[in-house]
Amino acid sequence: MRHVDDAERRARLARRHGLHPAHRLDDVLSATRAMTVLHSTESATPYLSVGARTDGVGPEQVDRALYEQRSVVRQLAMRRTLFVLPRDLLPAALGSAAARVAAEQRRRLTRDVERHGIARDGTAWLEAACEAVLRHLAGSEPLPARRLREEVPELTGTVTVGVGTRYGGTFPVAPRVLAVLGAEGRITRGPNAGHWRTWRPTWTLTADWLGEDVEPVCPEEGYAELVRRWLRTFGPGTADDLRWWLGSTVSAVRTALADVGAVEVSLADGHSGWVLPDDTEPADPVEPWAALLPTLDATTMGWRGREHYLDPADVPYLFDTNGNAGTTAWWDGRVVGAWVQDPDGTVQVVLTPAGTARAGRQGRAALREEAACLSGWLDGVVVPHVYASRLMKGARLP
Repeated sequence: MRHVDDAERRARLARRHGLHPAHRLDDVLSATRAMTVLHSTESATPYLSVGARTDGVGPEQVDRALYEQRSVVRQLAMRRTLFVLPRDLLPAALGSAAARVAAEQRRRLTRDVERHGIARDGTAWLEAACEAVLRHLAGSEPLPARRLREEVPELTGTVTVGVGTRYGGTFPVAPRVLAVLGAEGRITRGPNAGHWRTWRPTWTLTADWLGEDVEPVCPEEGYAELVRRWLRTFGPGTADDLRWWLGSTVSAVRTALADVGAVEVSLADGHSGWVLPDDTEPADPVEPWAALLPTLDATTMGWRGREHYLDPADVPYLFDTNGNAGTTAWWDGRVVGAWVQDPDGTVQVVLTPAGTARAGRQGRAALREEAACLSGWLDGVVVPHVYASRLMKGARLP
């Protein structure tokens, strides 16, 4: 069994993720393909993720790929998370991870519809609401959820959840119906009605948006394709990494690993990792590099086990209690801190104590240069963050 140490894993990451300056990617589609998918829970994340991996590609080019060329699409999939996918990955995602999410969301919504007195038969209510939305969107321009709620009576209703909690309250069911239809691939997110840093989606029929119907593949084929691409991007990784990233079962991961002929390797932490059968050759080291990545970037969120690039002592400062990563500052393949913005949009790097020691003088200078480059790329735009880490909020460090 071949051994892959942490230094080699970081060298692979630097090249394959387009983060090393000698391995930048050409455009939006190639940057998305390199990462398998880009996180899109926060509106600005895919823009910043592409910007970190390319030279000279700005928000306008990301908008063009999303809304004109439609070479990449937004899709709710793994772990009930919104991603930007290469268009050709959509059949695999819809047949596997997204289908799993859609089924779970259907069960929850039908239960809540009955529990909150919207209808006695939640299944029948949801089917009627879905069909009404599809009829209304047929031949229509892309519409925001608010207009659909106002114009489609079948979407009427509210539920009260999480009483007494931070995220509790009374909410309309309409967005949840749209989420089910989106996860099933029957509708999709069209143009963003807001600025690229803010998310005001519109909805349209998937066939209208893409100019063709998208036929989901069977679950086994879908999971195999997702695992194949994940291993190309993140391998070696463990079966537990894959199970977490996919939001699936151990059985589905084992089957997919067998289907792609994955090869077992040993890792520095004593666990077994997996790589593709044509990806067993050692990776050469790379020169030190610096990068500033956005909230929930695909690299930061690519593995469940992160010790090869993240000091466990820094986790409470860089991730929220639900495991969502804030912005990150990287030096030579390791996370050493975060980045924030001044009111005028200037980017500043904030290092953890462990990160300060690890970066040294060379790393700190390189990160200052990255901060200046990112400030120029943003051109005065201040990016809001839903998932701000403690370090981003100015937590006092030991």
